[in-house]
Amino acid sequence: MVDYDGRMGKVYAAGRAMPAEVVRQWTAAFAAQAPERRPLDVLDLGSGIGRFTPGLAAEFQGRVYGVEPSEQMRLVAEQVPHPGVSYLPGSAEEIPLPEASVDVVLMFLSFHHFPDPERALREVRRVLRPGGVALMRSQFSDLMPDLFWYEYFPSAAVVDAGMFRALGAVRELARAAGLEPEEDVVRVVAGVPRTLRESYERLRVRAFSTFEYLPEGEIEPGFARLAEDAERDPERVIPVDTATMLVLTRPR
Repeated sequence: MVDYDGRMGKVYAAGRAMPAEVVRQWTAAFAAQAPERRPLDVLDLGSGIGRFTPGLAAEFQGRVYGVEPSEQMRLVAEQVPHPGVSYLPGSAEEIPLPEASVDVVLMFLSFHHFPDPERALREVRRVLRPGGVALMRSQFSDLMPDLFWYEYFPSAAVVDAGMFRALGAVRELARAAGLEPEEDVVRVVAGVPRTLRESYERLRVRAFSTFEYLPEGEIEPGFARLAEDAERDPERVIPVDTATMLVLTRPR
């Protein structure tokens, strides 16, 4: 398990913060899969440092609840208060909200951290209103991206794939929990291209959970080679990767 109350919680903002433009791109992608009416109440499950919560409040115009088990991450999120947002301690397996209390549940790169995913999805169904949607932005072991920095860390692609379940397995878990999954994932391109130098500066703080599982012998040599390439070709543009998101619906 990654300890987000430890080192990761302290460096996450430096390595994973999102510009407002990218948040808007993502919230537009979420809105395209959600009911059209407004306001909608939203649960950001595994809200971390609150990268999306204010943007979700602006997009959906209802109450937004950020549920996050890490106290360190919640403290960072609460430094930017928003009148439409409440941050709550809790977990995916025990969501501190009443039944049928939200219209949208966002799980943004959090599902693979849930200790008990079956129980978590039952909780997601419980808090969703009939006709509501759960948006699972996740990787899937059979649909993994080929990230540019994998070439510097030989085990990274295998480590990352090992964190995630195959799409079919996730869809089966969702059905067992009473949720209806879409047949295929939604593919989203959201982000801004960064230079190799900018990408190195974000990666070097090791705010991706991948680095918590890599052999120590790979990490320093990998960053040394990446630093050399960033020094040699700092303006090389790294394109934005295509992301995958699975949409789950609570039947009416």
